[in-house]
Amino acid sequence: MRHAYGVLIVIGAAWALTIPLTRIVAQTGAEPLGLILWQLIIMVVVLSALLRARGLSWPGLRRHFVLLLGIALLGTVVPNFFTYLAAAQLPAGIMAIIISMVPMFGLPIALMLGFERPELRRGAGIGLGAVAMVMIAGPEASLPQGTQAIWVLVALLSPLCYGCEGNFVAWRGASGLEPLQMLWGASVLGLGLVAGLVLVTGTFVPLSPRPGTLEVALLASTLLHVVAYLGYLWLVTRAGPVFSAQVSYVVTGFGVLFSMALLGERYAPGVWAALALSLIAIALVQPRQADPAGQS
Repeated sequence: MRHAYGVLIVIGAAWALTIPLTRIVAQTGAEPLGLILWQLIIMVVVLSALLRARGLSWPGLRRHFVLLLGIALLGTVVPNFFTYLAAAQLPAGIMAIIISMVPMFGLPIALMLGFERPELRRGAGIGLGAVAMVMIAGPEASLPQGTQAIWVLVALLSPLCYGCEGNFVAWRGASGLEPLQMLWGASVLGLGLVAGLVLVTGTFVPLSPRPGTLEVALLASTLLHVVAYLGYLWLVTRAGPVFSAQVSYVVTGFGVLFSMALLGERYAPGVWAALALSLIAIALVQPRQADPAGQS
């Protein structure tokens, strides 16, 4: 496929930009559940328009309930909740490195389920990823004053959820649904669930009719997430999952750079060392690289 690397960079950059935007949203002090509610509202509206534009049918929510609920919980509601909690405490660049740990969680789960076979190279990658996280939580990382290392563990719950989501979908199967249909159905179920939680907990976040920092950052991050996620799924179908998995490098690298540019963040040598280790870990954990040339 021509221009596959260009598409990969654009998708990864869009995804990476959501990381400092999430930090901006989280620092407003708004309740995570209230933020997720608005996120899902935006996603349902956008995805509904895309479904109609592509002429796809609405997936049966009752028929695919278990699949869609699993995607909603593991892919949006739970990881985003922990992401907002941690992003209010940790620099966005560190969040970008932590989010790159998805393969480190996904592979052991896949091994336990029999989806993958043990391999020394990939096992070493998991070990290096763990070392990178220890370095981030350690004193050498120079976390902001008053920040407790426990927030690194909280942030790690997000890639854990994403690793579980990938294996859940592999185990459950797509049930004949297009990726766009799955994302729409999961967003609708997630919206219903979160709306109930917000109502019970009283954590609704009112948005201003005059868009400010919160409103602009929330809208931008949500739209970028939808574009990047659907773009990634599109790339998988065109260039294959092995090639597309390289997006992890782009998201991590650009996430750090965007955080420096937009938020003025600067990092201690320990963080840069952890970044280097995490990129090496990603390279080791991923399946053997495939060249997209000639694929269509």
